[in-house]
Amino acid sequence: MIRVAVAEDQAMVLGALAALLEIESDLEVVGLARDGREALEVVVSKAPDVLLTDIEMPEMTGLEVAAEILRRRLPTRVIILTTFARAGYLRRALDAGASGYLLKDSPAEDLANAVRRVHAGGRAVDPELAREAWTERDPLSDRERQVLRLAGEGATSAAIATRLSLSEGTVRNYLSDAIAKLGAANRIEAARSARAKGWL
Repeated sequence: MIRVAVAEDQAMVLGALAALLEIESDLEVVGLARDGREALEVVVSKAPDVLLTDIEMPEMTGLEVAAEILRRRLPTRVIILTTFARAGYLRRALDAGASGYLLKDSPAEDLANAVRRVHAGGRAVDPELAREAWTERDPLSDRERQVLRLAGEGATSAAIATRLSLSEGTVRNYLSDAIAKLGAANRIEAARSARAKGWL
């Protein structure tokens, strides 16, 4: 029996995913989570074989959960299930240690097969997206990404500095570097461009 945990912040989707998995005779859902921090707690307490997680969730993103599982060297393998058909997200997911990346509009049978493949030590990634992920590299550093994400949400340099415990000058440097790397005219355009490519 393959033990699976599911993390998804939309209650109806969470219930539907759990029901789909429970139909399979060799899969058992051992934990559900509504946000990233809860997902990590479920992984630590229940030790599922596979965690199926969304990317965008409160507290921690699915990518942050995957990275933390990798950092702690926990045995749970991670499949990202998302609406984001963006190569940048896939690349970041694989860098964070995820073994699978599925789109929410994939056929239902693909979900159970992906869980089985990942549990067996393989990968479950959309081949078209995988090809695309290696054509354009994410130029942003983690810190540039953090700063640009907050700027894109409308935060001022002063607010970003306070939030990240940096000086305003350092924040401005990160922003100008990110803007230059992306060939954008300003921070808002840079954030929009990076988000469209799945880099934020």
